[in-house]
Amino acid sequence: MKTPRTFTILVVSFFMIFNAGCGDEKHCQQYSDVPVNITIYPNSTEYQELNTVNGWLYLTAPRPSKGIIVYRTGLDHFRAYDRTCPHDPENPDAILQVDKETVLFAYDTVCGSRFILTSGYPLDGPAKCPMIQYRTSYDGNRLRIFN
Repeated sequence: MKTPRTFTILVVSFFMIFNAGCGDEKHCQQYSDVPVNITIYPNSTEYQELNTVNGWLYLTAPRPSKGIIVYRTGLDHFRAYDRTCPHDPENPDAILQVDKETVLFAYDTVCGSRFILTSGYPLDGPAKCPMIQYRTSYDGNRLRIFN
């Protein structure tokens, strides 16, 4: 019998393969225009949420950003997304939140869209565009989030 987590991973994998040729993302904003250049040390006690794979936390970013979700996808790999929902970026209440039960998804409580944190792509809801992403660089000690 498969566990719920295994089932979730299978569903996410299927969706990513099925949605790979969608093409809607060519009209989407892939990277944030908000100037960001943040350096953190994810192995420190200050950022202990990022000490493990699938660890995450919220960071404050310059306006008009609604903040940043930092997600550790592997020992040496991180993703950073703007918390602005790409479906309705002008709505001040549309702020992406990490699903604390699965820690694999982010969702918007306003439109109901859910996104896969490992890729940023929408899983369900009205959103067609992936989460707005920041670039990351990690040297084993220092994580830089920038655009």
